[in-house]
Amino acid sequence: MLTDKKIGVLMGGISSEREVSLRSGGAVFKALKKLGYNAAAIDAASNICQTLKKEKIDIAFLVLHGGWGEDGSIQGLLEVMEIPYTGSDVISSAIAMNKAASKKIFLYHKIPAPQFVVIHRFTDSPIYPSFDMPWVVKPAGEGSSVGVSIVRDKGQFESALKNGFSYGSEIIIEKYIEGKEVHIGILNDRALGGVEVKPALEFYSYEAKYTAGLTEYILPPQIEEAVYMKAKDTALSAHRALGCSGAARVDLMIDKDGSPYVLEVNTIPGMTETSLLPKIAKAAGFDFPELVEEILKGAIEREHPPEAERHYEK
Repeated sequence: MLTDKKIGVLMGGISSEREVSLRSGGAVFKALKKLGYNAAAIDAASNICQTLKKEKIDIAFLVLHGGWGEDGSIQGLLEVMEIPYTGSDVISSAIAMNKAASKKIFLYHKIPAPQFVVIHRFTDSPIYPSFDMPWVVKPAGEGSSVGVSIVRDKGQFESALKNGFSYGSEIIIEKYIEGKEVHIGILNDRALGGVEVKPALEFYSYEAKYTAGLTEYILPPQIEEAVYMKAKDTALSAHRALGCSGAARVDLMIDKDGSPYVLEVNTIPGMTETSLLPKIAKAAGFDFPELVEEILKGAIEREHPPEAERHYEK
């Protein structure tokens, strides 16, 4: 029985998304307590190993956005400590967090993604991409649209690079896709559905994401059914190509011809009152506590898959 296990809700951390993570973690913690689970809210810090031992955590519910919460670091620690955890494993988390690595995998699997170039601060001289503007300049290893700029003329390029490099030594410059932004929710290898986001600002920025009233959410997206099905299939393909598991959110742009382009896969999507995965799940029939419980169950199923799915050595 999962209710016999102590669930550690890991949140906070040291990334630029700390405040959002604390809000997500608080919501998850309250839901678990409402469901009758023995849960502990843990603000992850450098002493996380000692804290997990002290609290005698049996399962970790990861709500650590960005940083070492999504890059595979905390997952590796938990595997060494033999503590099951929610979401994707070490390598899938690391690849999904690095936009350069994930885009290369999308290309290999012929999953549509915007044209892009990668620039390293210490080894590459900034060059103008060969594809037409507008360009999207973003750090390779951040989430929640942190450090993202839209470049519509070359005079904005230098400041966009400076902004992107302030969050890391590697940035992505990709072709801006004109069209509708649609996010698809994935839960335990199933595409739940999607939401169209229409920000009042220039794009779906950090401010637009976490400030109530700055973004309109349309469920289901206002796109043709065939386009919607293709978007869900593409999102699930991207999720599987990176080897992800549990809950995830795949961000796409749908161009004017109805073609979907994958922007990124978020392996620990937001769980706040304005977050997209809970909105999508609700439209699919899962209230917030049910969503939290399904994510938790996914962690156990990965540790103990059904007999038919196991591979035995002779």
